[in-house]
Amino acid sequence: MDSSPLSSPARAPYATDPNHSRGRAHPEAESQTRSPFQRDRDRIIHAVAFRRLKQKTQVFVAHEGDHHRTRLTHSLEVAQIARTLARYFQVDEDLTEALALAHDLGHPPFGHAGEEELAACMADFGGFDHNVQTFRILTKLEARYPEFDGLNLTWETLEGIVKHNGPVGTPVPESYQKYCALQDLELQTFASLEAQIAALSDDIAYNNHDIDDGLRAGLFSADELCQDVPFVAETFKAVQDQYPGLDAERVQFEVIRRLIGRMVSDCIQETRTRLDDLAPTSVQQIRGHHETLVAFSEDMREDMAILRAFLFDRMYRHTEINRKMSQARRMVRALFDLFLDEPDVLPDPWRSKAEQPHTAHTARLVCDYIAGMTDSYALAEHRRLFNLDQSV
Repeated sequence: MDSSPLSSPARAPYATDPNHSRGRAHPEAESQTRSPFQRDRDRIIHAVAFRRLKQKTQVFVAHEGDHHRTRLTHSLEVAQIARTLARYFQVDEDLTEALALAHDLGHPPFGHAGEEELAACMADFGGFDHNVQTFRILTKLEARYPEFDGLNLTWETLEGIVKHNGPVGTPVPESYQKYCALQDLELQTFASLEAQIAALSDDIAYNNHDIDDGLRAGLFSADELCQDVPFVAETFKAVQDQYPGLDAERVQFEVIRRLIGRMVSDCIQETRTRLDDLAPTSVQQIRGHHETLVAFSEDMREDMAILRAFLFDRMYRHTEINRKMSQARRMVRALFDLFLDEPDVLPDPWRSKAEQPHTAHTARLVCDYIAGMTDSYALAEHRRLFNLDQSV
């Protein structure tokens, strides 16, 4: 196989073939102009949940800065990296892109703080996980089509969403169990190479843009980052040596660009080694392998662990971020408790679907409503419900 990233888009033998998709839970006529995976990608882009990502927190509350990443810009960056890797390995770019664009749809407002609080709220009602919520959005909550709920995506796209972090462990989420009665997603195997590429591209994107956003917000300095993270320091030094006197902002942009390139190159080398060792001739061999094939080298994994520890300490647990996230958690809790106690204050059509207070059905309905909120909508809804001087 020609390993040049500029080669013609030949298909590797282990690529997922759109002409042999396992299909959709609800049969539809095939498009005359798009492959099944192109249709999946387009349905994701047109989904309400995708548009809402523009006002959902990545790390910072979405309205606090025009240049900080949101879930939407993050998803676009993941898709760009993922398509590059998919083309290099000659697998299906459209499936890879669809998975990259969909992977964060289930995140609630206010980032990980919102997710943690919503999980605590739902502890007695089946729990909450953003990956499962993404699946619920794609198979149930998006209401666009007259003949089915959800987006009726292909088996291959839903498989990649469900196995975002590898085979599904126990207990299997109820949403997965119900869907598998219609289409068995083979939860105990690994996903396709396209799905594995999308997952690793997520790691590359968020590590690098968290460096960029953290520096931009002044949560840590370049000197502090370089002191604690040697492989980032090497890149800063290389840029400064090549461009002495370059302004700090351009240095930062160039460093991020090179770090992304370095991680992509490392992924290519390690994945190539693993593919050569296995020599798969079908996508089923990828799924049946005992470990992921798209991976970083051991050295890069160690470097990434050091970087993540730095970001966790200096960014995700920074006092300024802690205070905002504390507010976010209290806001999510207050909204959940109010709606669970008084489902009559839910807006339509949510109110008409609710049962009595404190039932599991009502709790899941409230969870779906809150999880779908943008940061700005959650802030506005909290003001409307808890400030007497606000119009309802």
